Amino acid sequence: MELLTKELIEELLSADQSPCLSIYLPTHQKHPENLQDIILFKNLVQQLEESLMQKYSSGEVQKHLEPVQALVDNDHIWNHTLDGLAVFSAKGLFKVVRLHKSVEALAMVADSFHTKPLRQYLQSVDHFHLLGLTLHDIRLFEGNRHSLTEVELTDDTPKTITEALGDELTEKHSTVDSYGGTGGSSTAMHHGHGGKKEETEKDAERFFRMVAGAIYEHYSKPSGWPLILAALPEHHNLFQRVNKNPLLLSKGIAINPSSVSPDKLAKMAWEIMEPEYNLKLDSTVARFEQARANGKGSDDYKEVAVAAVEGRVDTLLVEADRIIPVRITNLVTGNTQKKDLINPRVDDLLDDMGELVIKMGGQLMVLPTEKMPSETGLAAIFRY
Repeated sequence: MELLTKELIEELLSADQSPCLSIYLPTHQKHPENLQDIILFKNLVQQLEESLMQKYSSGEVQKHLEPVQALVDNDHIWNHTLDGLAVFSAKGLFKVVRLHKSVEALAMVADSFHTKPLRQYLQSVDHFHLLGLTLHDIRLFEGNRHSLTEVELTDDTPKTITEALGDELTEKHSTVDSYGGTGGSSTAMHHGHGGKKEETEKDAERFFRMVAGAIYEHYSKPSGWPLILAALPEHHNLFQRVNKNPLLLSKGIAINPSSVSPDKLAKMAWEIMEPEYNLKLDSTVARFEQARANGKGSDDYKEVAVAAVEGRVDTLLVEADRIIPVRITNLVTGNTQKKDLINPRVDDLLDDMGELVIKMGGQLMVLPTEKMPSETGLAAIFRY
């Protein structure tokens, strides 16, 4: 099974061997509820078969379905499901992705993979990093409204105060703080350099400064995601003082991050992120309304399709749960044609349009229905 990453989506979008088979289904983590997952999966495979039969011979259909059908007997898949599952199959490419979010059941055969649900899941508008910080070590998490996953830190990111300061770590701090000290060690605790508290504060400041710089360079700067700090109350002020990361949010979680579960941390982080998320969405919607008033925005899919193929779309908003069975028939003129989704060459127009806008250097945002500024399923802000 694959981890859902931007690189995976890029790999799926680069597939050029049709037909491309896409399956999404909600799944269950516990028995006996998960028994119904296989039944639903079989029904979705049946839908793929009906679509493929419109274009291919029986022998070709079975060849295309073989990798997907093999999953039915894969106990490892069905015994380790989360809240959703996505399966992608084409010649030379097969991916199974577990999702921390339930998805609508969908089976689609088209010239390209259906990736809109994945892009909504990964989009940066609701993504963030969470830094769990103590005096001794750090943990970094990648999160969104659905989940929180620990990140494996790069080799040049200091994971502990010992890694960060090395020989510069005061002996008494490393001895007493890391190993607890022993009776009669009070003389060694002073060394003529001041008390333990003073040395601990100096080490903490240097450690926090190195951590802040490394997290910015290796994670915040490349992703552009907000950073939430989870640390004891007395450590927040010090970290904010030495931090130069502009993506660190002023509001953090005042708690020892080691004392709570990742699920509890995820809930606390989203309480901080949700207002930021809503602010971004509202700001983008306001941009669209202003652009439409100035003749530089539209929610007419035919007009947007033409602008998309010409590379004029700066930002495209698409409705998460809407599927429009329309195909862009000409990538030069942007002409479109209504088709039935069971046609093996037809994907969701919103999915295809999003893919095209991204390839042309534009931005895509997948929004819930209640946040969309239009009734047509899409809204575009034009560059000109």
